[in-house]
Amino acid sequence: MRSLEIHDPIATERLILRPFRREDFEALLEIRSNPQVARYLYWGPQSEEEVRGTLEQKIASRAIRAEGDVLALAAVLKASEELVADLILRLVSVEHLQGEIGFIVHPKHQGLGYATEAARPLLRIAFDELGLHRVVGRLEARNLASARVLEKLGMRREAHFVENERVKGEWQSEVVYAMLEREWRGPVG
Repeated sequence: MRSLEIHDPIATERLILRPFRREDFEALLEIRSNPQVARYLYWGPQSEEEVRGTLEQKIASRAIRAEGDVLALAAVLKASEELVADLILRLVSVEHLQGEIGFIVHPKHQGLGYATEAARPLLRIAFDELGLHRVVGRLEARNLASARVLEKLGMRREAHFVENERVKGEWQSEVVYAMLEREWRGPVG
């Protein structure tokens, strides 16, 4: 496995993916304080103080060098630099060459294909730059929008754990999507 540090922004058709900055605070607050956004996540709506702490963690998360490291990227519109999504790539296991992707889209930008467009470069980084073997995406089973994004990325539904976790006072079910490096590359021959 290779290490990685992000220095240059990554351009897609409509977006720029870049490390987080302090000026992202207001947009990140809009995302992370929203009860609808937090509905299927482990944490509830965050306060200003909690978002400030989250932002500091995200600003520091620019490299993957060791197990547990997280690369956090802000996806902003090319035209306006407005933050539309918060993305992560986590190195889950060095021994097994496994990673995990995650994304949260700003409420006013949901349903426009930004999550799929922004997450595709994370898979490229995972497989082409880090040399990972497998990447997963985990979600609450009722989060159908995120499931569609993972399917559009070409990830396959691998597991459905029924009521496997108690989150926010209720039993929740978890769905795991995955992609292998060879699936990322496509059919050989």
